[in-house]
Amino acid sequence: MFNRVTGQNRLAKILRSTTAMGLAAAIVAGGVPAIITPAYAEPVSVEAPNIPSFADVVEAVSPAVVSVRVESAVQPAAADGNGFSFGWGGRGFDELPDDHPMKRFFREFGIPMPDGEGQQRPAPHAGKGKLRPTSQGSGFFISEDGYIVTNNHVVNDGEAFTIVMNDGTELKASLVGKDSRTDLAVLKVDEPKQKFKYVKFADGDGARIGDWVVAVGNPFGLGGTVTAGIVSARGRDIGSGPYDDYIQIDAAVNRGNSGGPDFNLSGEVIGINTAIFSPSGGNVGIAFAIPASLAKNVVNDLIEKGTVERGWLGVQIDAVSKDIADSLGLAEAAGAIVVAPQDGSPGAKAGIEQGDVIVAVDGEQIKDNRDLAKRIGTMTPGTKVELSIWREGKSITKTVELGTFPTDQQLAGNQQDEPAAPAPSTEQALAGLGLDVQPSDDGSGLAIVSVDPDSEAADLGLKAGDRITAVNNEEVSSVADAQKAIEAVKEAGRTKVLVLIQTDNGNRFVALPLDQG
Repeated sequence: MFNRVTGQNRLAKILRSTTAMGLAAAIVAGGVPAIITPAYAEPVSVEAPNIPSFADVVEAVSPAVVSVRVESAVQPAAADGNGFSFGWGGRGFDELPDDHPMKRFFREFGIPMPDGEGQQRPAPHAGKGKLRPTSQGSGFFISEDGYIVTNNHVVNDGEAFTIVMNDGTELKASLVGKDSRTDLAVLKVDEPKQKFKYVKFADGDGARIGDWVVAVGNPFGLGGTVTAGIVSARGRDIGSGPYDDYIQIDAAVNRGNSGGPDFNLSGEVIGINTAIFSPSGGNVGIAFAIPASLAKNVVNDLIEKGTVERGWLGVQIDAVSKDIADSLGLAEAAGAIVVAPQDGSPGAKAGIEQGDVIVAVDGEQIKDNRDLAKRIGTMTPGTKVELSIWREGKSITKTVELGTFPTDQQLAGNQQDEPAAPAPSTEQALAGLGLDVQPSDDGSGLAIVSVDPDSEAADLGLKAGDRITAVNNEEVSSVADAQKAIEAVKEAGRTKVLVLIQTDNGNRFVALPLDQG
């Protein structure tokens, strides 16, 4: 006969035992437990989504991407106890202003500020001093015999160059050529026998907005770093030069990525990293790359000739705003207005004048001043081009034989100091334009003495000390000259007058509204 108390005790022991083993329950039949088999959960398995991987691209192109180390001859600089070298142009650290970037650096990172006594700036000093590291960046092979593309600002002023490959191999290289206007440079490895893995530029524009892009480079000296993103925009003008036409990408790009390539998913180079937009100095997702379509021609010229020869018109140009177009009777705001032809230049010899608007080259319409600069710059010196020009309300044509764009040294030699603004004397209001002017001391133009702060002239940036040299493309030396030119504009039924302004930073055209009273 079943003992109720004894059976309950046995059941309690079984339950305690099975609980200790992690089982959920014990099944009892006739007071005897059954054999229990534990059940285990299956591992999680998720089908991978159809997202492209960059691993194949990275594996293929990484051997062609290198780090670039640059050394220059510099004067020795003293180092403080923290191992930092400093240079303030001969001044002590405590003499720097409180908002100086170096002082902010030490405050933000909690580093003790050094004593600047006796320390010298390690400035480049060609031919003297020991070669010391001065910059680093990225680059990539474009041929099996060792030609490497990088940025001009990476190698500029360098005297020795070391290439570090992705496997750590270090090789010496020489500078083949550089081009400051596109920020491109070419190095050549000093190794005649070795063959290198290389990459090629993409054909045509190479990328569309929204395409994937993979950046490989040497940020902060880390080497072999890969980031990915998309092409965010095309044709960006960041004000770095006349040939700005950058690709904007959102792949992470930092200091040291300069000169590094951006690849499409076929492993072709679509761009070369050259600049970032960053209030903090680090990546914020806005980087700019030289497009392959521009780089190919420049790189080929550097390899073949060591320099880039560009067509040269020899005229200072500016954009045509809607106001300027209205003041000249143009149907649309397009083309490039000539601010000043340079004496002896091809443009001046061909009869191009100040105030002309170049609207087409060889029959092809010009969008703006950047478009004209790029088109002329891609042409071979000696080429004859036909320019369509808008002058004094009608169209004319001029044929120009392009010259060779001057070198940086030649341009620097032509720079002259701007004349100082004359001292105020008798002030005269100018036709309700919000300007008080007086004849310049040298008889060329009208010096602006004051600007009405509520006028459109003030909104356009005119200020005391600027000089008016032409009104409606007529040179002026007196207020009477200016008033006469303004009346001619009114008689033509226009509401704005074109005024050429000479400033400390050069010449520019502005269109000022006329008082129709």
